[in-house]
Amino acid sequence: MAEFTLPKNSKIKKGQSFSEAGGASNKKTFRIYRWDPDSGENPRVDSYEINLDKCGPMVLDALIYIKNDIDPSLTFRRSCREGICGSCSMNIGGTNTLACTKGISEYKSDIAIYPLPHMQVKKDLVPDMSHFYAQYASIKPWIQTQTPPPPDSERLQSKPDREKIDGLYECILCACCSTSCPSYWWNSDRYLGPAILLQAYRWIIDSRDENTGERLDELEDPYRLYRCHTIMNCTNTCPKGLNPAKSIAEIKKLLISRTV
Repeated sequence: MAEFTLPKNSKIKKGQSFSEAGGASNKKTFRIYRWDPDSGENPRVDSYEINLDKCGPMVLDALIYIKNDIDPSLTFRRSCREGICGSCSMNIGGTNTLACTKGISEYKSDIAIYPLPHMQVKKDLVPDMSHFYAQYASIKPWIQTQTPPPPDSERLQSKPDREKIDGLYECILCACCSTSCPSYWWNSDRYLGPAILLQAYRWIIDSRDENTGERLDELEDPYRLYRCHTIMNCTNTCPKGLNPAKSIAEIKKLLISRTV
């Protein structure tokens, strides 16, 4: 039987414990992944017990409170705090989601917080998104046309055509879906992943775009598209309630229909 072990510098060790809750009745412990590339030390998990009456109701509020009042070395991304920018995507309680829209009250016990899985970590809860964004750029996410625009108006779109991009344009590129996908874990160098394929379909289906054929040609590849095995992790974890798996299926249907 084959045995697999992590290299010594990848094994997570027990970290420090911080508590400022005292005798507070409304308290919660957050177990947070920590790793500093400059320290040369292994990753660790630090525990922070906090008085929930001193912070807001969301997991991001707790992280901000920990950074401001307990441990300023804690590193994470955040921006809008409204579920719009996707900056604070991370793995919370075993699920990829947004810290700013995840309520602390949804968890009955300690809350474990890790960076998005299967991505290089820059520090603590901050993953390296460079490859993900390069994949996004590769699909040319803008309207491409062959004809000149109307001289006295915008390129118009009917209401039914506009409705076709509902459930697509709302994607905030948080990468929660892609980093929940085993196919993306194994083949992220060539497989675009659910987030990027959803975005690709958004432009393919846009009635104003005139490069549908070229877009489909670029996706018709054993890896870029067809590594999707409809596991559905992407749809289950999307914090915006979108359905990347359906978008991927629609692309496959379009590729089949043009050969029939």
